[in-house]
Amino acid sequence: MGKRAQIAIVGDFNPANPTHEFTNAALEHVGLGFTWVPTDAAGGWDERLSAYDGVWIAPASPYRSMDGALAAVRYARERGVPLVGT
Repeated sequence: MGKRAQIAIVGDFNPANPTHEFTNAALEHVGLGFTWVPTDAAGGWDERLSAYDGVWIAPASPYRSMDGALAAVRYARERGVPLVGT
């Protein structure tokens, strides 16, 4: 069995938000590894997202940093990384 795919969920996780919990449950259900990456995380998006096989832009805007969310979309688009936006 190969390496399990890893997904970066770009968004500002809130455990009280049902859509965030449903996102976690869906990715767990299909057997994907995932990490929540805050939209206002420090550092460059190239370094932050290079370890992931795909990017999921989380539901529930407004984000703490719309610029951060858009930078993640740009990163995926320019590198051909699979992207899901909800």
